[in-house]
Amino acid sequence: MNRGINGQRSDEILSRFERDVVAIEPAAVIILAGVNDIFQRRSADSVKRNLQAMYKLAERSSIVPVAATVLPYDIASRDESRAILEVNAWIETESRTRGMLFCDTNLAVRDKDNPHLLGSSPDGLHPDIQGYRRMGEALSATLESAGY
Repeated sequence: MNRGINGQRSDEILSRFERDVVAIEPAAVIILAGVNDIFQRRSADSVKRNLQAMYKLAERSSIVPVAATVLPYDIASRDESRAILEVNAWIETESRTRGMLFCDTNLAVRDKDNPHLLGSSPDGLHPDIQGYRRMGEALSATLESAGY
């Protein structure tokens, strides 16, 4: 099921997580959030707190969380790019520490020569069709490696 809502921040996703994820009781949930927070100049720490709360809610509900990294966007300032790197490093470390599934969705869509940019994008904010395909393939491989 896709419960993503375009433009939502991690706090907004967290506020509906019980209804849209826990109540449905899926085997696993892909948690990909934070880019809209950074775009709206919210702190990296607030993104980390919200992600951690979602990870914990999923785990307490016997739902396997898949920690996915924040995607780049082409108009990100230096500070925004730095925040994305900080959050992504935290997501990877947190997933390893907690023993969660991890998928580097950022790597799947970013430019090979400049990791702060999308590989290709129709608007500078979102991946193109090929980027979404690569991201889906990376997420599928992560889930399949765990038997889902």
